[in-house]
Amino acid sequence: MAVSTSFAGAKLEALLLKSSSSSSSASTSKASLATQLSVFGIPIRNTRSLIQRGSFRCEAASGPDVVVKSDNPSNAATISALEQLKTSAADRYTKERSSIVVIGLSVHTAPVEMREKLAIPEAEWPRAIGELCGLNHIEEAAVLSTCNRMEIYVVALSQHRGVKEVTEWMSKTSGIPVSELCEHRFLLYNKDATQHLFEVSAGLDSLVLGEGQILAQVKQVVRVGQGVNGFGRNISGLFKHAITVGKRVRTETNIAAGAVSVSSAAVELALMKLPEASRVTARMLVIGAGKMGKLVIKHLVAKGCTKMVVVNRTEERVAAICEELKNVEIIYKPLEEMLACAANADVVFTSTASENALFLKEHVKDLPPVGQDVGGYRHFIDISVPRNVGSCVSDLETARVYNVDDLKEVVAANKEDRLQKAMEAQAIITEESKQFEAWRDSLETVPTIKKLRAYAERIRAAELEKCLGKMGDDISKKTRRAVDDLSRGIVNKLLHGPMQHLRCDGSDSRTLSETLENMHALNRMFSLETEISVLEQKIRAKVEQTQK
Repeated sequence: MAVSTSFAGAKLEALLLKSSSSSSSASTSKASLATQLSVFGIPIRNTRSLIQRGSFRCEAASGPDVVVKSDNPSNAATISALEQLKTSAADRYTKERSSIVVIGLSVHTAPVEMREKLAIPEAEWPRAIGELCGLNHIEEAAVLSTCNRMEIYVVALSQHRGVKEVTEWMSKTSGIPVSELCEHRFLLYNKDATQHLFEVSAGLDSLVLGEGQILAQVKQVVRVGQGVNGFGRNISGLFKHAITVGKRVRTETNIAAGAVSVSSAAVELALMKLPEASRVTARMLVIGAGKMGKLVIKHLVAKGCTKMVVVNRTEERVAAICEELKNVEIIYKPLEEMLACAANADVVFTSTASENALFLKEHVKDLPPVGQDVGGYRHFIDISVPRNVGSCVSDLETARVYNVDDLKEVVAANKEDRLQKAMEAQAIITEESKQFEAWRDSLETVPTIKKLRAYAERIRAAELEKCLGKMGDDISKKTRRAVDDLSRGIVNKLLHGPMQHLRCDGSDSRTLSETLENMHALNRMFSLETEISVLEQKIRAKVEQTQK
């Protein structure tokens, strides 16, 4: 019988602990406890817990009830169930460490209509991380939301449950049914997830191979995530390493040379759609002066355009662009004059963060027609996600609308000459992926180091107290301090060797293997039970989170 509530085991433990601590109360009688447990779908009698990958399941035992000796018979079942839970939970979480998972939709797997519904503005990333880490099987999270992709990176206690919870969260926030998301999403785990992010950062997974802007977007994930609860050590380390990989690939392969950005591809597409004679004289309108808009302006200038109109909410950004591009006539117009500016434009580029469409069919149908010298159509090049130009505008005979998915036409023209550089980049990514996995493996020794120090400190403190007790109350502070320093010195000297054998930077696989062997040996020798301790911390955190 499947437990319907996620992470029911943690809640069950909390319930059992609460019940066993107040056994004298009528509400914690065996019958009452059985009633409470039925909420989780778990009968208190004839139950044994089974752990399956990603979920708790219970089934009736064929044998008699488990009998536990206790002075209080009413607590026997409670103790039995609690011990079973702890054993099962230990099995569940110590057989494999938490997984890094990416649940994503990109320009390669999902249409822009779906991606724009999933898009999360940068200002909302901390909120999203908080909500994701509030899910029962998610420990850490990060959001990478761009015009070409929407990817959620998580550290999951259970791959299956974690993916299910994140997918349901994505469905809830976007309004897209889970079944539809599953048709277009991709799932990658651990090494595959790591390699994917490194490829993204290097520009290998971009629509335009080698695109440079994605590296800045990966950097922004780290910048926004700093200090956010849930952007933890594993995810933070993954994204920081991805930045290193992105920089290294661009330095060593020169893959970023040429037209390799969404903005440059948008300009290339616009020029491809115009008659060759009018490419320099066509009236250009750029809406939005952010990073993407600024790049559009620069690429237009590089293609010979010396005059354009830029619409933006404020004038400051446009003025800064004018200062940078001295020999270009850039005319600023406020957002309120957008439609009037569009009436006098042949090509309209849109690249704003607006969550609502700026141009709809009713806005465009009454605009004056453009001349035959530019083909007779007004071209809308929309590189925003969510889109700034409604799909309904395509119904008009006088307009042609292109979005980021249409840039594939440009990409095909310049992809062949980058394939060799991409192969070189893959070699770098493979090398860096191994280093990251080794670093992550090395983190496993951290709990053992803490446990060993705490173990030694408890013994030191107890023996120090005995020694000082024998010395009497009349010893001086100086003597006390000397004895204390002596005990600390002895412990530190004794721990130095084991600690050195528990530390490595993760760069040498042989050293790492030896380090992990040392960790397991120390756990056995000193009964540190590091993994179970970590388990208890995870369960306690989730229980506290649920009770808030």
